[in-house]
Amino acid sequence: MRGPAKLLDELLAFDREAAVGQICKALRQQVYRRLRRKGVVLGLSGGIDSSVCAALAVRAFGSQGVVGLLMPEAHSDQESERLGRMVADQLGIECLLEDITPALEGLGCYRRQEEAMRQSIPAYGPGWRSKIVLPSVVDSEAYRFSTLVARSPEGEELSCRMEPRAYLTLVAATNFKQRVRKTFEYYHADRLAFAVLGTPNRLEYDQGFFVKNGDGSADVKPIAHLYKTQVYALGDYLGLEQEILGRAPTTDTYSLPQSQDEFYFPLPYQPMDCCLLAFNRGIAPEIAAAEIGLLPAQVARVYRDIEAKRRAARYLNEPPLLVEE
Repeated sequence: MRGPAKLLDELLAFDREAAVGQICKALRQQVYRRLRRKGVVLGLSGGIDSSVCAALAVRAFGSQGVVGLLMPEAHSDQESERLGRMVADQLGIECLLEDITPALEGLGCYRRQEEAMRQSIPAYGPGWRSKIVLPSVVDSEAYRFSTLVARSPEGEELSCRMEPRAYLTLVAATNFKQRVRKTFEYYHADRLAFAVLGTPNRLEYDQGFFVKNGDGSADVKPIAHLYKTQVYALGDYLGLEQEILGRAPTTDTYSLPQSQDEFYFPLPYQPMDCCLLAFNRGIAPEIAAAEIGLLPAQVARVYRDIEAKRRAARYLNEPPLLVEE
């Protein structure tokens, strides 16, 4: 076991040029030779991960070999579409708009969401906005419950704990969004004989921050080995616009604005990356704590959360099970 010789420095001490070359070589081999596809399709969210993936794909296949999809819905942040278009314009790739709201309405996504939320807030209905908040393990040893935060059309904000069945129903209905987006990605990939490119970084891939057969589904995942901090560094190296580099990670899933650490991760991405690196390196909490700026007990709780999320992620990554291989 060794102590952290500056965890953040270690995360950033990688050869950007070599990393880009390795990824582009792998993409060409995987897409052209193994999958026998002509290029890639990916969703553009205006976030750092999809933007970096698009830039890498252009380096691998040229701008003609990459198609970006903008897939807003009724609860989307309008900035996501604007920034996604900006990335497509900067890279010179074809950018298609697929408004998934009608599909979600047809599936009953919004109706099912509202029905689930009315079990906790009976007045919830049209004009209300909401999100799910999970208390951080850093602040307390107490068992954590997801909280529904809702804002009425008049601006009154309410919060309450959801019963397990209502919570699971809300999550299941919300997951329609990621699965419908993936359906459109595969539609365009099929008509073009392209592959679908997934955009999870290492933190998301490792910790199960994705929907099974939704955003977790893809033919290639070129940045799943890179920590989020490294993805931002690659974005800078690849010359992405400052608006993209300065944008904080969001879920852009519920109708109220929400950060990823408010919804899922115990910490913002940079200290979370440091905790994950320290955990992977076998660095004791009391040694990592000073480097990360937390107490040893807090790091220990984050370590336990990492282990718990990895256990939960096994199901998400499990392929279909067969009686005989």
